[in-house]
Amino acid sequence: MIDFARVHKELQECSKDVENSGIKVIPKRDNLACLIGTIPGPIGTPYEGGTFQIDITLPDGYPFEPPKMHFATKVWHPNVSSQSGAICLDILKDQWSPALTLKTALVSLQALLSAPQPDDPQDAVVAQQYLKDYQTFAGTARHWTETFAKALSLGVEESCLVLLQVQKLVEMGFLEVQVRSTLEAVGGDENLALEKLLSG
Repeated sequence: MIDFARVHKELQECSKDVENSGIKVIPKRDNLACLIGTIPGPIGTPYEGGTFQIDITLPDGYPFEPPKMHFATKVWHPNVSSQSGAICLDILKDQWSPALTLKTALVSLQALLSAPQPDDPQDAVVAQQYLKDYQTFAGTARHWTETFAKALSLGVEESCLVLLQVQKLVEMGFLEVQVRSTLEAVGGDENLALEKLLSG
């Protein structure tokens, strides 16, 4: 069973320090097993200025099993799948310990953005580019940050709402890029966006 008392405490801890860390975790609707985390892109990296959202699902064994995390915001990084957002990070697998928290996991993800591990890649194409042509890698990573992570640098509550709207419309079969630009064009009104997408 998930230790919900602990999860609740962890969420409170995160919200106390959000001004300093920029890291936030909130439940998706009223479900404490499904959360959305946000981390700011580290300064001095191609991810600077972006806000990255992480989908978090807590397994039944939490905190004795690691949380399942993947990037909901598209990111160009050797240790994150450019397709699915899957993350290659030891503490989310065999190096997890119940002493770690959701916040420490998100801080580790932020550190991973600062210091990629191309020798243990999740995305081989990105890792190759990182190793062979860093300038092109950095340019692509910056472009993806501008395209996918800057739009979310709204307030965290607001950006989580945007993410949920985007997910809902993408699940209906529309392309993410198309969904984001349509939502932007109609001022974030989900119903208008759907009408516009359906009318082609």
